[in-house]
Amino acid sequence: MFEAFRDFIRTLADDEPRRRSDPADEVQVAAAALLFHIVDADGIVTTSERLRLREVLGTEFGLAPAEADRIAEAGREADQESVDLYHFTSILKSRLGEEQRIRFIELLWEVTYADGEVHELEDNLIWRISELMGVSTRDRMLMKRQAADNSGVAD
Repeated sequence: MFEAFRDFIRTLADDEPRRRSDPADEVQVAAAALLFHIVDADGIVTTSERLRLREVLGTEFGLAPAEADRIAEAGREADQESVDLYHFTSILKSRLGEEQRIRFIELLWEVTYADGEVHELEDNLIWRISELMGVSTRDRMLMKRQAADNSGVAD
C-alpha cells in the first residue's frame, strides 16, 4: 500500500503526466536498446553498425526511416539509463514467440557483423541475451553462422 501511495506522489511531482506506453512501442524500444547495447559493446560504434541497426528496426518492424530513427534513439536512451539486460529481455521473452526470439538473436548477430568483425564482448553479450530470452546455444550458434555467411565474413 505504501508503494502505491509513493507512486501516486511521484506522478503528482512529474511535470508531464505519465502515459501508458504502447505495447508494440515497448517491444520496439526494448529491441532497439539491446541492439544498441551490442553496437556499443566493444566501445566503437561504427557508421556501418549504426546504419544496420536502423535498417533492422525499419525492416523488422515495418517502420518508415524517421520512425526507425526515433525508435533507435529511444532505445539508445533506454540502454544508457538501464543497469542490466533483464528488463529488455523480459519484455521480448514475454511478447515474442520462440521463432521470433531466435530471429532476434540472428538480428543481433547481423548488427554485430556489420563492421566486419565480432569482438569477444559482443559474442559474450549475445550469449547472455540468448540465455535470458530462452534461446538455446544450438540456435544461437546457428544464427551466428547464418549471419556470418550472409555478411561474407569468415568466422
